[in-house]
Amino acid sequence: MKARPLQYVALLGVAAIFLGPLYWLLSTAFKQPAEIYQWPPVWWPDQLTWENFSLAWKAAPFDRFFLNSAIITVAGTVLKVANAVLTAYAFAYLRFPFKKVLFLLILGAMMVPGHVTLLPNYLTVASLGWINTYAGLIIPGIGSAFATFLMRQHFLTLPSEVTDAAAVDGAGHLRTLWRVVLPMSQPMLITVVVITAVEEWNNFVWPLIVTNTASMRTLPVGLLILKDEEGLANWGTIMAGTLLVLAPMLLIFLVAQRYIVGGITQGALKG
Repeated sequence: MKARPLQYVALLGVAAIFLGPLYWLLSTAFKQPAEIYQWPPVWWPDQLTWENFSLAWKAAPFDRFFLNSAIITVAGTVLKVANAVLTAYAFAYLRFPFKKVLFLLILGAMMVPGHVTLLPNYLTVASLGWINTYAGLIIPGIGSAFATFLMRQHFLTLPSEVTDAAAVDGAGHLRTLWRVVLPMSQPMLITVVVITAVEEWNNFVWPLIVTNTASMRTLPVGLLILKDEEGLANWGTIMAGTLLVLAPMLLIFLVAQRYIVGGITQGALKG
């Protein structure tokens, strides 16, 4: 019992490490320039100002960046999750040659850094004429070993009696997946969707190298453009732009975080 106060202090310290930068980002986005560089630091502005957001929006074409990121995130998430669900169902319920070997190869793909595939993907996209297109931004990333692994592990925890009953009723694999397996897998499915959406939204390196005009840039790349426009002197504008990029995914994560915790826990129950 005596150790409990120390545990609370440790938890508060860890929370401060993670929440401190987020708090400073939020407060700086609403500060006047004089308050940003004041010492001792102003922890919260005396009067909130929205001027930084207006300057950030005008300094770079954020409306186009938002549209591009929204299209890429929605399309990429739908395709990646659909691919992961279908692949995971096959590994969980179907019989085919070299099934275990192929799954081990997928697990091995999780250990390969994503930057290793940048050059082959770029050469392939260039040969197809997809540079500076939505197809070039979306298609190379629709395969996810991690999402496939999570869905497959969860499918294995479902009672086999339910899928056997669907087969006796004459349901095919697609009908079983859509009517039986996915409704029972809602927490894990939401987990995979949120993780995939955040990954697509925050992707920086691939959109940077596969696009060459501002009209096709995404929000993370737009922040780099904003920094180049504003330099390191106007941190209020840069922080406001960063908050614009961060806010949508942060809200989605806060709404779905209980599904994420439950889904990942379920996925680790059975191998």
